[in-house]
Amino acid sequence: MKLWQWLFGLCWLMASLGAHAFGLADLSQRLQQPQAVAGDFTQERYLASLGKPLRTEGEFVLQPKRALLWQMQKPFAQQLRVRADGVWQWTGKAWQRQSGGGGQQRQMQLFLDLLGGNAQGLQQHFEVRLSGTEQAWQLVLTPKTALMQQIFTRIDIAGDNVVRQITLQEKQGDKTVMRFSRVRINPALAADTRRALAD
Repeated sequence: MKLWQWLFGLCWLMASLGAHAFGLADLSQRLQQPQAVAGDFTQERYLASLGKPLRTEGEFVLQPKRALLWQMQKPFAQQLRVRADGVWQWTGKAWQRQSGGGGQQRQMQLFLDLLGGNAQGLQQHFEVRLSGTEQAWQLVLTPKTALMQQIFTRIDIAGDNVVRQITLQEKQGDKTVMRFSRVRINPALAADTRRALAD
């Protein structure tokens, strides 16, 4: 084989690999494709002042880029709803909007972006680095805005066709690890769940 033929073949191979590389746009599209994602979560919060993590468990329902229903069951029951119009808590009779200020609103919107793969939303506040394949990928988010730099040092996300784990490294040394299991894509949602997401 002549040298020019070998070089041409190498260039064609590299171009082919590049064309099929798994990128941030692919990941975002993959995570936003479902109409709904539901499953269980466990959350462990490691505080520098405590020897043991604070653990919570429950269920979640996500409609990518639209709404998140976060239903904590242990250590006590609490339901939160996150949408573009704010953060709401279920009182037992009605949804009550939470007045946590703009900072809390942005943090909860960030959480919706993290789970739903909203790359555009994440890139507003973070430098985003993706590695791995579509079957096993990792995202590292490094804060670039002043607000996020005050809260986080970095965020690590891992998953496959859905998000499986989120680790939040906070500025003051605390850490939160969220793991998602029994995840179902486009499940049949109960009537009260549909109302909670849409009301």
